[in-house]
Amino acid sequence: MDFGRRKAAALAALSSPTPDKSPKGGVDAPIAPLLDVLNSHPDLFTTSSCSGRVSVLAQPPPQHEGQGDGATKPKKKARGGGWVYVSHDPADPDAVVEQLFGGSGSGVAGDELVFRFEPMIVAVECRDAAAAAALVAAAIGAGFRESGITSLQKRAMVAIRCSIRMEVPLGQIDELVVSPEYVRYLVRIANSKMEANKRRMDGFLDLFQTKGLSYSSELSNNCNGSGGQSVDYEASMGPEVKIPLDKCAKTNDEYLVTKRRNGGHSCDDDDTGSIEARYFGNQDSAWSKGAKHGFGNAKRLLTQEKLSEKKNHLSTTTLKISGEPIEKLFLWGQSSCVFTVGEEQQVLTFGGFGGPGRHARRNYSLLLDHKSGFLIEMIFKASPSPRMGHTVTAVGNSTYLIGGRGGPSEILDDVWVLLSTGNTWSKVECCGDLFQPRHRHAAAAVASKIYVFGGLSNEGIYSCMNVLDTKNMQWSVLAASGEWPCARHSHSMVSYGTNLFMFGGHDGQRALKDFYSFDTTTLRWNKENTNGGFPSPRFSHCMFIYKNYLGILGGCPITENNQEISLLNLKHRVWFRVSVPLLSQSLCVRSSSVVIKDDLVILGGGASCYAFGTKFSQPIILDLHSVESMFQYDRNKDDTVQSRDAISAADLPRDGQNGIFDHDTKSQDACSGGLMDSGPLVLQLEKTYAKLAKDILKKFGWLDLSRKVRVSHDNGHVLFPIKEAFRVLNAEEHIKMTHDVSSTFGESLLFTEKKLVVDNLSLKDALNILSSCSGSFMKDELAISRKPSKSPQTIMKELVSSLLESKGMPPQLLEQLPARWETLGDVVILPKTCFKNPLWESVSEELWPLVAKSLGAQRLARQGKIMPNGTRDSTLELLLGDNGWVTHYENGICYSLDATKCMFSSGNRSEKLRMGQLNCRDEG
Repeated sequence: MDFGRRKAAALAALSSPTPDKSPKGGVDAPIAPLLDVLNSHPDLFTTSSCSGRVSVLAQPPPQHEGQGDGATKPKKKARGGGWVYVSHDPADPDAVVEQLFGGSGSGVAGDELVFRFEPMIVAVECRDAAAAAALVAAAIGAGFRESGITSLQKRAMVAIRCSIRMEVPLGQIDELVVSPEYVRYLVRIANSKMEANKRRMDGFLDLFQTKGLSYSSELSNNCNGSGGQSVDYEASMGPEVKIPLDKCAKTNDEYLVTKRRNGGHSCDDDDTGSIEARYFGNQDSAWSKGAKHGFGNAKRLLTQEKLSEKKNHLSTTTLKISGEPIEKLFLWGQSSCVFTVGEEQQVLTFGGFGGPGRHARRNYSLLLDHKSGFLIEMIFKASPSPRMGHTVTAVGNSTYLIGGRGGPSEILDDVWVLLSTGNTWSKVECCGDLFQPRHRHAAAAVASKIYVFGGLSNEGIYSCMNVLDTKNMQWSVLAASGEWPCARHSHSMVSYGTNLFMFGGHDGQRALKDFYSFDTTTLRWNKENTNGGFPSPRFSHCMFIYKNYLGILGGCPITENNQEISLLNLKHRVWFRVSVPLLSQSLCVRSSSVVIKDDLVILGGGASCYAFGTKFSQPIILDLHSVESMFQYDRNKDDTVQSRDAISAADLPRDGQNGIFDHDTKSQDACSGGLMDSGPLVLQLEKTYAKLAKDILKKFGWLDLSRKVRVSHDNGHVLFPIKEAFRVLNAEEHIKMTHDVSSTFGESLLFTEKKLVVDNLSLKDALNILSSCSGSFMKDELAISRKPSKSPQTIMKELVSSLLESKGMPPQLLEQLPARWETLGDVVILPKTCFKNPLWESVSEELWPLVAKSLGAQRLARQGKIMPNGTRDSTLELLLGDNGWVTHYENGICYSLDATKCMFSSGNRSEKLRMGQLNCRDEG
C-alpha cells in the first residue's frame, strides 16, 4: 500500500465514530487542532497521539525468575497493569488523594503505584525522508527537542516529543510510603508541567500554521527584462515556480523570492539573532567557551602572542569609552558611518538591539571620537523610531537612514536624513518607483546616489537594486543586467570609485560566498574572479575599503579562523589574510565597521543563543597603516600574480605547523633545500589535477609506491608520496612549482592518458606540466607504509613494551593498552579506560609519540565523560598535538570544531539527514 492509500485509511479511521485501539478509545480533545493541521498537510498523517496526561499507574512487581549465573536474561517487556487515575487536563489534587487514600482505588494488593506525568507525543508518517527531516526540524524549533526520525525503512516515521516528564514511585496499593500532602505537592508539579506542555503544543501548532515545513516549494521571481521569458533564478532555496516576466516591469515585487505559508523563516524573533543562533546551536560548546575565553584555543592564542613580536599582524586595541556608559554600544544590528564635526571625522552609530538594562531596539544617535574614546548621545527634537537591520550612509555632509525593522510585523521603508550642520533628523518623502519595506539589506553611495541591494521582509527575500538619488529624493529600480546576484540578506556592499563590491549573505537556506562587482556607469553586475585564499561563506559580517584594499571580517558561521581578516588587493585581484588576535575575544556578528584615515573602528556585534545567553562585543580599533607592507606576491612571466598570506607557515613556530606549509613558502623551501633534508616528502595537488599528475609520476618512476597516496585534511587536495630522485631532480634544476610561461595548465590538458603512453614525453615537459598544476612540496609527517606487516595493536605493544622495559616499569601495565579507538578528523581518540594507571604520567612525553606512531596519527586524545550540564561539554583530553581544532567529514558534511570543548556525536541521524539535504552546490 502506498503513502496515499495509507493516509486515506488512517484519516478514515480517525473520523470514524467507532472507538480506536487506545485505552481511551479516541483522540484527546486538547491535541485535536494540532492533528487536524498535521493531517491537512499533503505529505504527513498521524498514526497515534497523546496530548499529555497526569496518571497514577498500578502495575505488578517485576518478576525475578531464573536468577543465577547460568540463567538466560529474559527479554524486557511491559509489566501490564492499569490506571488508578488518569487525566488529560490539569489534575484535581483532592481527586487523586481520594483515589489513593479513600479506599476506592482499583488494582490488586501488592501492585506498585507510580505517579506520572507524560508530555505530548505524536507519531507521524511522512511521505519521504525530506518531509520527515523538515518535520523534525520544525518540532525541535518549537521546543520538542527529543523529536526524531524513528524509521526510514519501509515507512518514514517521526516521533514528536519532549522531555518534561516525571515518574515518582508511591509504594504499593496496600502500603503507600507517601503522605496525602506529598501527593498534592506532586500534583502541583505535574500541573505546572501540563501547562508548559500545553504552551509548547500551542506553539508548535502556531509555528506549523504560519511557517509550515521549510523544505516546501517556493515562488521565485526576478526581473531582468527578458521579455516574457521564464527566468532561471539561482536563489538555491529549493524547488521554484518560474513565472514569465513583463519586459517593462520595474517593481520590487518582481525581484522578490517569496515563500508560501508553509515555507521559509520568519523575522519574529530577529531581536535575538535567531538566524545566527541556528548556527551557534551547531557550535554550542565552542561558542560558549569562546564567549568567556575567546573563540580560539590556548595554543592558538600562544602562537598569536609569539606572532605579536613580528610585523605581520595588525595592531589592535580595545577602545576605552568615556562620557556615556559603554553599555550603550553593546548592540547588534546597528549601523554606523563617518560623521564630520567641524574638521574632525567621528563615528555616528544609530539604532540596534541591546543597550543598558533590558535589551530592546534602540534609536540612540551615538557619536564616538575614536581617538579619545569619548562617547556622547546626540539629542534631537525628532528622531527615527527604534529599529535594527537598517543602513546609514554618508553622502557629502548628510547622513541617510533607510529601512530597518521596528518589530515582528513592523518592517520599515522610511528614509531619514541628518545634516552634519543641523540639529535634527528629518523624514524625507521620496518619489519615483516604490521602495518596499525591508531590513538586513546593504547600501553604499557613489557620488550623490545610494544603491540598495537585497534585504528581508515578511514576504520574502529581495534581489532588486534600488537607487535613491539624493538630489531629488527619487527612487528607481534598475533593470537586471549582467550576472545578476541571487536574492539575499545580511550581506555586505561597499563602494570603490564608480564600482560597488558585494560579498556573501544568506539566501534563506545557506550562507553565501559569492563575490560581485557592480559598475554604476554601465549598470551591469559581474561575478568576480580572484586569486588567493578566498573568504569562507558567511553572513552578518563587516566589509570595508582601505586605500586599494577591500577587507572582510567576522560574520556567521564562526570558524577557527575568526581572528583573521581577509583582504583583497583590488589592483591585482588577489586575496590574502592577516591575523588579528584580539578578534578571537570578540563576536563580530552584525557588527559595524568604519574606516577613518588609517584606523578601522569596529562597533557592536554579538548574538543570543537559547543555551548560552547573550553576548556583546567590546569596541575595538585596528591600525591599518601596515596593510600595504603585508601584501606580498610573486609576479610570473605572464604578469599574473600569486599571493602569500601575511602570516604564512614560515612565520609560525615549527610545533605550530602540523606539517602544513603555505603554498609559496613550501615551494621555495622545496627548491632551496629547506625541505630536502627533512625526510620523506609528498607532492600536494588539487584534486582536479590528481589523475594527470599520477600518470606522469608513475610513468617516470617518481611515485613512491611504498607509501600511501592520501587525501588532505581539507578534502580538497591529494598528497602523492614522491621518491628521492624526484626531489633531487627539482633541487638540481631549481624548478619551482609555480606557473611557467612555457607550459600553462591549458597546454598540459593536451596530454591525455593515451598520449602519455604512446608519445615520448620529455622529462622537461613532464616537469612543466606538474609545475602548471600549482603543486607544492610538504614534509610527509605520517609516512604511512603501504603494506604494514603488523597490526597497529601489535606495533603499539612492541613500542610501549620496550619503553616500559627501559624505564624498569612493570609489564602488567600493558594490560591497559587500548584495543579500539575512534577517529575525529585527524585526531585519534583513545577510550577513557586506557592508560589510567598514574605510572603512565611519568613517561607521558615518550609514551604518546610512540602510541601515535603505532596508529599513524599526528594528534592523540583520550575520551572523557560528557559533562552533565545544559551544554553537554566535552572533557576530551588532548595527549599529543597543539590544539583540539579538527575538520571532520561525515555524510558529505564538513564539521569544524574544537574537540576539547565541543562534544561531537556520530548519532543524531535525523538532523544530519536534514543538513545533508541542503543544496551546497558551488560551496568549495
